[in-house]
Amino acid sequence: MQGKIIKGIAGFYYVHTAESGIYECKAKGIFRNQKVKPLVGDNVRLAVISKEEKTGNIEELLPRMNALTRPAVANMDQALVIFAAAKPKPNFNLLDRFLILMQYQKVPVIICFNKQDMAAEGELGLFKQIYEESGCQVHFTSALEQSGMEELRGFLKGKTTAVAGPSGVGKSSLINLLQPEAAMETGDISRKIERGRHTTRHSELFALDGDSYICDTPGFSSIYLPEIEKEDLREYFPEFAEYEPYCRFQGCVHIHEPDCRVKEALAEKKISQVRYDNYKCLYQELKDKRRY
Repeated sequence: MQGKIIKGIAGFYYVHTAESGIYECKAKGIFRNQKVKPLVGDNVRLAVISKEEKTGNIEELLPRMNALTRPAVANMDQALVIFAAAKPKPNFNLLDRFLILMQYQKVPVIICFNKQDMAAEGELGLFKQIYEESGCQVHFTSALEQSGMEELRGFLKGKTTAVAGPSGVGKSSLINLLQPEAAMETGDISRKIERGRHTTRHSELFALDGDSYICDTPGFSSIYLPEIEKEDLREYFPEFAEYEPYCRFQGCVHIHEPDCRVKEALAEKKISQVRYDNYKCLYQELKDKRRY
């Protein structure tokens, strides 16, 4: 029988099958020997132990489209990263780290600023301008007022989407609006195994409709940069690309070099100061990391 892992906790994997619902499974020892860890989102082949008790063993991981490291999930078409427009103010350094990590893993990103009803006048337009130039779709919602939800559902249609963001931005509220049964399904699994209620939250996959899934992932407060060279960081800032051919030096990193067209574009307000300041900060971080 084939299915998809929708949750993994304490060594048990919960596999949704089209034929007969959710099975509680253990992974065979061969995965440990091969140092392969099943992930939420993995398509698997399982052997049924008991149809009545819905138990089984995962025997094979089917080929992955991708496997993300943070969040640790597989077979995602895109990521939806949620930040608050206010209360708390968005941490743009953290957001840029997430965008770099997703670009490194070749996963398209939709940025959602929730709590749009709390933003000061003009801020939403500024957020949109900054981040549309980064190559991402930008969307605004208010879970409190239930606004922006239909457009958000449209972005998720026909995709498997990893939903991520820091704590306190309304991620759970948005997911409950998108999929009201999410809390109920979580409760069913918790009741079945009598665990999971008091542990750190794990990634979990929910069906929105027949061909759309969202994967809720634990909140994050920090993100380490992927293993990239500091000279390559500029490639993760798409808004630099149109100006780079006009820099005096080939391979210009846009920090101290003279006749840098990227810095000129910054002075002309064609490039966001927020994004450029984060670029310089992250460049220095990569430089210090290489030193040690």
